[in-house]
Amino acid sequence: MAKAPLPPRAWQRMLSGRRLDLLDPSPLDIEIEDIAHGLARVARWNGQTRGEHSFSVAQHCLLVEAIASHLNPDWSKPWRLMALLHDAPEYVIGDMISPFKVVMGDAYKSVELRLLAAIHLRFGLPATTPVMLARKTKDADKISAFLEATELADFDREEALIFFGRPKPLPREVTDWLRPLSTEVAQARFLERFQALA
Repeated sequence: MAKAPLPPRAWQRMLSGRRLDLLDPSPLDIEIEDIAHGLARVARWNGQTRGEHSFSVAQHCLLVEAIASHLNPDWSKPWRLMALLHDAPEYVIGDMISPFKVVMGDAYKSVELRLLAAIHLRFGLPATTPVMLARKTKDADKISAFLEATELADFDREEALIFFGRPKPLPREVTDWLRPLSTEVAQARFLERFQALA
């Protein structure tokens, strides 16, 4: 009698040895080192950016957190940490460009939200991002996208204004994150910022 086929594998093995189930992610299987390692190796804009190195999701997260913190100086460390981790699920599912997310629809979003909830719980944050915090983080995310598009991905300013809106002026210490870094440096900077906020 033939054995029944095994169900498809829905978990990803991490370098830490953890096995993260994408359908039912457990906070116990999440390590910040895995997140930093993965995000530093995932390229924004599908790698279509100028520079010796790709502009990684780790750097994007640092930029968004810096923008959000600048625009909301009263935010507590946990709120800043939630901004830093806003794209953390991409360490395991990659950075899908916005047009592809539209094509995928709710299936992608539901996996992303389950992962983000598990990540938040792992680090002592609420499973769901408060609405106001999510909105303000999204505002910072759009400013980041405008800067990345015009500075790194060769969008012209008028095109970027249509897609991302007009950004607020930012000090140089915030926009310094736009310089693509090596994966090792991006990973280390992400971990440093996490440790400062956690």
